[in-house]
Amino acid sequence: MDRKIVLTIGRQFGSGGRDIGQRLAASLGFGYYDKELVTMAAKESGLCPEVFENADEKASDGLAHAFTMGLSYMGMFTPHADILSNEGLFKIQSDTIRNLAEKESCVIVGRCADYILRDNPDCLSFFIHNNTEVRVQRVLEMHPEITVEQAKDFMAKTDKSRAAYYNYYTNKTWGNAASYHLSINASVLGIDGTVKYIQHLVKTKFEL
Repeated sequence: MDRKIVLTIGRQFGSGGRDIGQRLAASLGFGYYDKELVTMAAKESGLCPEVFENADEKASDGLAHAFTMGLSYMGMFTPHADILSNEGLFKIQSDTIRNLAEKESCVIVGRCADYILRDNPDCLSFFIHNNTEVRVQRVLEMHPEITVEQAKDFMAKTDKSRAAYYNYYTNKTWGNAASYHLSINASVLGIDGTVKYIQHLVKTKFEL
């Protein structure tokens, strides 16, 4: 298939967005990229992965700290350590995402990919949310050592961080339905049902 279709997924923490992205990619025969983008951006830029890992989906202050720590880690800290601004790190990852979109059909989770590829006519953006009870249960399954209240706090802090990152680098609002082609409550159809629903939409849209 010459056409490169890209599906981007924003998600609440614990919503099942990552699972949906993985299953969707497998069902369509697309590549799947989430944390892999960190390694790719580091490789393409020549910077150590820690720079991007510490800055991953964090807003401006987090990126500045991560970059400084990254240069120190590499023994490169100088008075000119700000040669790459916060926006510079974001641009490196953005270039990685654009290059990827040109090479293959894929599903990309997070990292403002919907905004970065906003001018790509073959990109569809989705935001996955879910009922609080479902999200808490999913978080507890991932972290059985924590309490319900701790799970809720973890969810709130993670979503706040993601929102700050997204809102800082885009002219849109994280989680707002108007910021995406489609916002879906995964509790309505369940994980598998949501995958099938998106798959049908993609096949209809792109006549696959």
